[in-house]
Order: sequence, then C-alpha cells, then structure tokens
Amino acid sequence: MKDISARTVGIIHAALITTKAVQPYIDSVLPQVKIVHHVDDSIQNSNFACKPGIIPKENFYKFTSYAHNLELAGVDIILLACSTFNQAVEFARPMINTPMLQIDRPMMDLAVLEGRKIGLLATVPTTIPASERLLRLAAHDAGKQVDITTRLCSEAFLEIKKGNIENHNNLLMKEIESLSKTVDAIVLAQLSMSALEPMLGSVNVPIFNSGRTGFTRVREMLQAME
Repeated sequence: MKDISARTVGIIHAALITTKAVQPYIDSVLPQVKIVHHVDDSIQNSNFACKPGIIPKENFYKFTSYAHNLELAGVDIILLACSTFNQAVEFARPMINTPMLQIDRPMMDLAVLEGRKIGLLATVPTTIPASERLLRLAAHDAGKQVDITTRLCSEAFLEIKKGNIENHNNLLMKEIESLSKTVDAIVLAQLSMSALEPMLGSVNVPIFNSGRTGFTRVREMLQAME
C-alpha cells in the first residue's frame, strides 16, 4: 500500500459537532495523514434558518473562500463535511485547483449500484432536498434510475444535541428496520448517523454512512496521487 503519511487533508465543517463525528474515521482510515479542520458554525445556523431547499448564497461563497485558504495552505484534498449545502463543492470546482470531495457523494455512488429503490434517512429537514439531489445526480452519472423513499426522524437530532446518544441511536434503528423492508439500500444523510455502523449487522439491506465511505474515498484519492 502506498505511503500517504506526507499528505494533508483539509476538512471544512459547517458545525462543530461534525468534528467529533469524523474523528473515528480519521483514526481508523487515515491515521497517518495530517488533518486541518476549518469550522464555521454560522453556516449551519443560517442554513437551518431557511426553508428546506434554500441555501443562503453567502454560504457558497464562504465555502469557496475557505477552500481557497486551504489550497494556499498546501492541503492535498479538501473535504466538505456537511450535507445540507453539498452543492458548494460543485460550484467551487472551477475556482479551486485542489481536488475536492463532498463527504456524502461516495455513499450515494455505492447505493445506486445496489438497486432501484433507495431509502434516505435524515434527522434534519434542511438536509433532505440536498441529499435527494445528490442521490439523483449519482444515479444519473451511473446511468441508473432510482426511486427514493425519504424518512425524517427529527427527534433523533434533538436527542443527539442533548447528548443522548443511546436514544438517538435507538430512534434511528427503528426507522432503519422499518425502511429496510421496502428498499434495496439505505443511505444515512447525517454524518452524525455514522455512529450507528456497529449496530447494523442484522439489517437485511446494505446501509451506507458518509463517515466510512467518505474517508475511504479520500484514502483512495490520496493513494492515487503522484
């Protein structure tokens, strides 16, 4: 396996909570790689203040500015660890030379290969339009057609904000067990939901989380670099 210990990954966060959610995957998938975090909680706050599907334009500008700063700092890859304004990566690509990845895209790519019926489980309503858009884009790029069944479990997000991890996980597992009866695969829309990974062995359909698939893709991209 190629040595990537000299590489650096810059991660842009729209909320401080995701810095904790990514750490287990940094430790297990990229333990030798230097990580630079950039956090701006104002992005999530302003996204949440809007109706689902509406993203303040300044947040796309902020992402591009932060990506530019990380590029100047010499990072090898820029990762966006937010689902709600995942389109920021697409908007910024013409202006940023450093390779970029939105953390949800790899799980969407994998899910559309599993079948036509895809379940999308979210805990934040503002994420749903962006996640559905990205899933359809992944299907289009793969030459597939998908039917998306979306479930929102807002109660789980309230529990994790209170620090009630067990309640958060139990609520989501009930939704997953119900959803798995009608779909070919499930994607977990929030990065915080990646914590469910050890609990999913008994579910009868593939379930993809952005933590595992996102950082695995980052590792593959680093190993492919000259």
